[in-house]
Amino acid sequence: MNRIVPLLILPLLALPGCRGKSPADGMAGMTAEEHARIGAAAPGASDTSPTSGREPVHLNAAQARAIGVTYTVVKRGAVVRSVRTVGQIVPAESRLADVTTKIDGFVESLFVDATGMAVRQGQPLLLLYSPMLVAAQEELLTAKRLAASVDSGDADAWRNAQTLLDAARRRLLYWDIAPDQIDRLEQAGAVTKTLALRAPMDGVVLEKMVVAGQAVMPGMKLYRLANLSSVWIEGDVFEQDLALIRVGAVARVEIAAYAGRKFSGRVSFVWPVVDPQSRAGRVRVVLPNPGGVLKPGMYATLLFDARLGPASLSVPAEAVVMTGERNLVFVAGPDGALTPREVTLGVRAGERFQVLAGVTEGERIVASANFLVDAESRLTAGKGMPAMPGMNMQQEKTRP
Repeated sequence: MNRIVPLLILPLLALPGCRGKSPADGMAGMTAEEHARIGAAAPGASDTSPTSGREPVHLNAAQARAIGVTYTVVKRGAVVRSVRTVGQIVPAESRLADVTTKIDGFVESLFVDATGMAVRQGQPLLLLYSPMLVAAQEELLTAKRLAASVDSGDADAWRNAQTLLDAARRRLLYWDIAPDQIDRLEQAGAVTKTLALRAPMDGVVLEKMVVAGQAVMPGMKLYRLANLSSVWIEGDVFEQDLALIRVGAVARVEIAAYAGRKFSGRVSFVWPVVDPQSRAGRVRVVLPNPGGVLKPGMYATLLFDARLGPASLSVPAEAVVMTGERNLVFVAGPDGALTPREVTLGVRAGERFQVLAGVTEGERIVASANFLVDAESRLTAGKGMPAMPGMNMQQEKTRP
């Protein structure tokens, strides 16, 4: 006999009826045909139908205890699956601003002269000298004097003077000169050499590309500012989990720098494409950042709890026998028979599988030792083949 005894049946040989026997003794007395059937029933044998090669198994209480069989019921309820990934904190793109100049000139001096400095909206950043600014100031003062000298009784002349004055004011406004600077210029009635460029919003200086005395041109970027009162966390989610992530979903956030502190944000965007190399899609989480404790560049762990419908059937993962071609559970019938039944599985949520079809709520199924039950089911599926040694609880006579 050259056939090796399948390892799966060795624990069963120790059951009542086979105690005191070695594996070779347990196989003694079996015909060559029975040995061949055992080999065919071993895991890996091909199936051609949902329960092909399997028959119901009958176990009494003593037999079930001997091989460790336990039972559970099919439950209906909310199934929650946790998705975990790592992301990186980045500034919110909607809260970034570049400070540029719209005219030629020279930087006379800097008020904000270092990266990382915090600024407030309207705070002066630098003083700019520009011949164009000087000329625009002179035009404004000339238009101001002309408007003051026109008799209000002459409606057309007064209207034209006001139009010139408004145009001179707008020119300075369009060059990012603040309204209060224009008001002071009109009140003083004298041209100033320099005018200040101011911060367009609250934030911190992420980049500084200007030094005192530098010549600047229209469109040149001088500073990049970021408002960090709210930040983004961008992370990659594997393709099989993308369907569970939706805009508006709550994300729990853990930061290594703040162990034990909990943060919470919401998904604001899911990328419409999947990276062909990593097979992952990117998600964006918006997170409030009071006090600025969350700093761009930090890594964060993102955890999403996705509900798979309000009323889904589920079974323990341990209760499912996966053959490679189909998934089976053993359903306990009223007569005690354990009948193999194919099920259609959804997603796995922790230690449970969502079940889409194959069982109904409340059905009693095998929860553990189901691989041993499956082996017995396949062994007894032969034509008139007796049960595996040890599954027959009747006392056997010792073979000579």
